[in-house]
Amino acid sequence: MSILIVLLPTGPVSGATEFPYVVSPDGRSLATSGRAAASLLPAKGGPGSEVVAVVPAEALSWHRLDWPRGLAAGTPRLRAALEGLLEEQVLDDPEKLHFAVEPGGRAGAPVWVAACDRAWIKSALNQLEAAGQAPHRLVPEVAPGSPSLLLAVQGPASEGADETPWLISRSASGITRLPLSAEALELLPPLDEDTLLLAEPAVSAQAEAMLQRHAVLQPAGQRWLQAAQSRWDLAQFDLLRSGRTRLLKTLAGVLTLLRSPAWRPARWAALAVVLAHLVGLNAWAWAERRALEARRIAIQDTLTRNFPQVKVVIDAPLQMAREVAALRQTTGAPAPGDLETLLGALSQLAGDRVAKEIRYDTQGLRVRGLDWSDTQLQGAAPALRTQGIRATLDGEMLVLRAEGTP
Repeated sequence: MSILIVLLPTGPVSGATEFPYVVSPDGRSLATSGRAAASLLPAKGGPGSEVVAVVPAEALSWHRLDWPRGLAAGTPRLRAALEGLLEEQVLDDPEKLHFAVEPGGRAGAPVWVAACDRAWIKSALNQLEAAGQAPHRLVPEVAPGSPSLLLAVQGPASEGADETPWLISRSASGITRLPLSAEALELLPPLDEDTLLLAEPAVSAQAEAMLQRHAVLQPAGQRWLQAAQSRWDLAQFDLLRSGRTRLLKTLAGVLTLLRSPAWRPARWAALAVVLAHLVGLNAWAWAERRALEARRIAIQDTLTRNFPQVKVVIDAPLQMAREVAALRQTTGAPAPGDLETLLGALSQLAGDRVAKEIRYDTQGLRVRGLDWSDTQLQGAAPALRTQGIRATLDGEMLVLRAEGTP
């Protein structure tokens, strides 16, 4: 499942504005990169592919505050509360800014809030949507968190922008962005000796000389790919247009998480479980078919062994019942449903009791006046069953009939 990762330009956006982009075929590696107008960006890779828009570090400001109690994420009331809380912290009019709250925040707990120019980000997203490249997620290029990092970058990737090198400090305390110069280093927060320095190839030598530490090369596209794997989604409040959009974004986020490298063992395990179940179900079905076939063959053998005159077996139980009935007629043996058989069984049940009424028809023998109870009938049922006779109560009537008679 491919991912098209697009960096939003920091300047004014129009139909001719070029967007830096990279394409990842699997969410782990980079395939292609370049710059193109929104209408000329690479087409989506098919079902499951997604577009991720990255907001440049220089376009965002970060603010730490306590989540207002009683307000849920994404609600207009939370937006209004953030405007009031951040009024003294931001330079622009809060109504002109777009806000996004840290994922996983809890009411009353400190959270990070990202802010950027609302008109600018809407203009950039509108250009992508008009070109059929509507982003599934909107992520920051760099967000506060641990472990602490130093990023040496070439500068804004916007067309015509100044490419002066910049140094970005990322930690749990926030984001600091300064020119990569000796004068600006004094403004950096305190750094640990093990703080990792990541640098774009064009500025790696300058960063190593200035910071006196080894730099690990990280091209800009790799940084954007790493940003696309974060939990952040800046598309909140008025950028989250509807409940359906929210659901689609959530599903896209889940799919992105599930196909991340960390979930590869889980995916293989799930596939192994499914295959094991399929193999097990097929083996069970095969064994059941074998058992049914063995029982069918045994019934046919019983029929043809006891009645050799039957040459073609179509319905073994029905044919066997007919042959047994014909044999009884030939030998004069009574059947379980015959009157004499049922009267013999009745004489065993009645004992000294005298029946008031006896009726016999094709449904069996009906007797009134014995005053039998269900308990007494259940006690006599096993002996009757050995004779192929079933006894039931129908009101005051005791009904005796052959087993299998409806």
